[in-house]
Amino acid sequence: MNASVREWIRASDSITVLTGAGISTDSGIPDYRGPQGVWTTNPDAEKLVRYPDYMGDADIRRRSWLARRDNPARLAQPNAGHRALVELERSGRLLGLVTQNVDGLHVRAGNSAAKVIELHGTMFEVVCTDCGHRTTLDETLARVDAGEDDPRCTLCGGIQKTATIMFGQALERRVLERAAIASQVCDLFLAVGTSLQVEPAASLCRVAREAGARLVVVNAEETPYDAVADAVLREPIGTVLPELVDGLGPRDGVSAPE
Repeated sequence: MNASVREWIRASDSITVLTGAGISTDSGIPDYRGPQGVWTTNPDAEKLVRYPDYMGDADIRRRSWLARRDNPARLAQPNAGHRALVELERSGRLLGLVTQNVDGLHVRAGNSAAKVIELHGTMFEVVCTDCGHRTTLDETLARVDAGEDDPRCTLCGGIQKTATIMFGQALERRVLERAAIASQVCDLFLAVGTSLQVEPAASLCRVAREAGARLVVVNAEETPYDAVADAVLREPIGTVLPELVDGLGPRDGVSAPE
């Protein structure tokens, strides 16, 4: 099966990749819904990313800031899975890299920001829910360390949160439109390290499939889209993605990068 997927990648002109938390576990960032996921082992932790709970409960906001301060993603480094997607871009085949992750590791690994579509935002910026003023996570956490357990906006006093999409919040329309277009016009769609249970991200698989693209799912656990996928790979992401792009040269008509 891996050999077939390798050939599909080599024959492709336009590949769109959707990534979830599973691609970052090798970087020391736990996933959410896996057997040892954050919400599997501690269901109460999901409240920290539910918008109504966050906005309505100061204690949840205090806990959320502490969780951000201690989040391993702040110091995490890209792994072999991330680097494989950089090689895919260098080959000229990557159309778009849609990610549900907020850890910024794709860009840190070397994928161009223009290719990366962060569906759920970024954890490294903080936004005021009233006036929209933005600051950095480090600035806000410095205030937490100085004793502010629920730091408010310095301009208007509004409630602040990381610039991530919480449950109960709508995705930014422009971002979702970019992801949908990348799914509609690709000829191969790779869903990597995602449970494909969260909408609308999961439905991008259907969009790609209905537009005629091959669908490949790379995930340790079963997903709702396995039955309609052209291939399902269960191997560790940090092993299988490098194997799939090993020796991948530039596609026809594309010059190798300097």
